[in-house]
Amino acid sequence: MTGPELAGPPPTTTSIPDLVREHAGHAALSGVWLNQLGGLTFRAGDRYLKWSPAGVDLTGEMERLTWAGTWHPVPEVVDFVDGDERGQVLVTHALRGSNAVDERWVREPRRAAWAIGEALRALHDQLPVAACPFLWYPIQEAELPSVDHLVVCHGDPCAPNTILADDGHWVGHVDLGRLGVGDRWVDLAVGSANLDDNFGPGHQDAYFEAYGIERDEERIRFYRALWDAAP
Repeated sequence: MTGPELAGPPPTTTSIPDLVREHAGHAALSGVWLNQLGGLTFRAGDRYLKWSPAGVDLTGEMERLTWAGTWHPVPEVVDFVDGDERGQVLVTHALRGSNAVDERWVREPRRAAWAIGEALRALHDQLPVAACPFLWYPIQEAELPSVDHLVVCHGDPCAPNTILADDGHWVGHVDLGRLGVGDRWVDLAVGSANLDDNFGPGHQDAYFEAYGIERDEERIRFYRALWDAAP
């Protein structure tokens, strides 16, 4: 269960779009990720530059980062550039720390799973539902189960989107392009399943315990199936 954003290895330096080069400053660029929509992410010093090809709009992610940053640690938006046919670039300050599937945390999977669960609970507790202008919505039409508890969902709660400090505590979240109000099991179901992809089986109990909730098998099955059916 890797999700629709995860597609391939970091882009090489030969594949850097001109729009990215123009807004990287003097720092050296290194490739970070390639997603299924052809989008590329690069790091330049203490900044990340996320590029999308023409027709793939990053405006929503920029707006969600700006909104969420009032209450919860997320990357600060530095710049947003719309280059028309050359695509878009979203420039953000990097959060201090490493993502939860860094090699170090793969060697300490239970510790990572616990921190990911704690971080998700913090996000759900800190982001105010009443003030959120965004709604979570399934990628395809579906009749949703009754709501257990409304929160502002991350929307793509896979392990790499949680940032951890060197001491193992959570720092914040990245990649908030699908953030919006929805049932907390939207995140819990997908986030717990993704632990198996990144750390192997056996760590979901730590995740749910850290979040502070018992498993809801019916909602877990539903939201995992919904995620897996996404194009």
